[in-house]
Amino acid sequence: MAKEADLYNEFLAVATFLNRRLTITPVLYGSLGLTKATHVDFAPQDIDILVPLLFLEEKWDVLKAVMEELGYLLIDMDEHEFRKEDNKIGFSFIEDLKGFAGVDDQALTLVEEEGANYYSLSLADYIKVYQRSSQDGYRRTKNDQKDLEKLKILCQLPLE
Repeated sequence: MAKEADLYNEFLAVATFLNRRLTITPVLYGSLGLTKATHVDFAPQDIDILVPLLFLEEKWDVLKAVMEELGYLLIDMDEHEFRKEDNKIGFSFIEDLKGFAGVDDQALTLVEEEGANYYSLSLADYIKVYQRSSQDGYRRTKNDQKDLEKLKILCQLPLE
């Protein structure tokens, strides 16, 4: 749980910076977001953040410069991944939620914590995401069935 707390604190710092510098309200995603949303330890190893597509295309240089200002180095352009010491952050785009998993990105929950604003998916949203990702060939190969294991646990939790 110490790793999760460290990752979450780092996410809050990055989210605060994105809020203030780029007026982005990011989405906390991936295993860290799932852990925060469900209060189940999914052993997150990195930080996954969704931002508007505009910042991965037309304003990529601006986002990259802000991450470098925070001490992060770009390590994988294709995956939009950055690293600083033991922390790895990967970016994708918010608009993909609807097309990929049928999640309404306009209906996400706004979270305000320690000066940071970010959006969070619900348990039902994560079930949709992991159902879809468990069918995705790239994700199945890359994650070695971890998505199916998460989905099994998620489907046992009570929907709120």
